[in-house]
Amino acid sequence: MESTEKTDGQLVELSLKNKDFFAYLIDRYEDKIFRYVKRITNVREDDLYDILQDIFIKVYENLNGYDSDLSFSSWIYRIAHNQVIDNHRKDKARPHGNSIDVDEAVLQNIANDFDILKEASLEYNKKYIEKALNSLDENNKEVLILRFFEEKDYKEISDILKKPMGTVATLINRAKKQFKENYKQYVQNI
Repeated sequence: MESTEKTDGQLVELSLKNKDFFAYLIDRYEDKIFRYVKRITNVREDDLYDILQDIFIKVYENLNGYDSDLSFSSWIYRIAHNQVIDNHRKDKARPHGNSIDVDEAVLQNIANDFDILKEASLEYNKKYIEKALNSLDENNKEVLILRFFEEKDYKEISDILKKPMGTVATLINRAKKQFKENYKQYVQNI
């Protein structure tokens, strides 16, 4: 059986027996975690790779502590979330530079959920959506990124943020409200 056919749990078990199998977990999650960290931080791309490396070092060091009751995806996103917070604390004066790029699938996902683009073209509104997302405070930005960019369900977001699902629902609703307000401000200033 190839590594692509193995579940995350199977790859974790194999990695615990033979460290070479950990490369398969890295291959499976590297791009996803990189995009997630890039979306929730404002660090330079060089620093993103350092953060990504730190995340995978922590994942490897803590494989024995992986709780198989959680999905591995939620577990690794939680480690990434914590590493971003640790990095933020170390670098209080964070350099700015990254902004959220909204691709077509995410744009459609946001448009459908927020019900903001009924009559206007998606491409026309893309820049206003990007501005509205980039102007959100960090907590609201992260919860929307997890929901709409990373396509995590409420349970996974709950596991990643270590918040009850009811709180996650409240956070998402609050973030959506702030997003809508920001979006309307940008559109009205045309």
